[in-house]
Amino acid sequence: MALNKDEVASIVTKFGKNEKDTGAEEVQVALLTERINQLTEHCKHFKKDKSGQRGLLIQVGKRRRVLKYIQRTNLERYRSLIKELGLRK
Repeated sequence: MALNKDEVASIVTKFGKNEKDTGAEEVQVALLTERINQLTEHCKHFKKDKSGQRGLLIQVGKRRRVLKYIQRTNLERYRSLIKELGLRK
């Protein structure tokens, strides 16, 4: 269920400034989005897994807070990240 090293490395190189830049807000949002997608698929298969659903909601809240921070500090960076990840319709 967790992201493996290869998935994390590919996301970090795509959204970060270099291959070790895991603290950048864009990288954090991208990693949370991938994790949320995996948990969503898990919750579709296992409907009675309440701890999984709770974990999903916690991850969504974390992503929302980081996105709110990005939106507050740099609106253009926020818009490009949302478009690239396909989060808003």
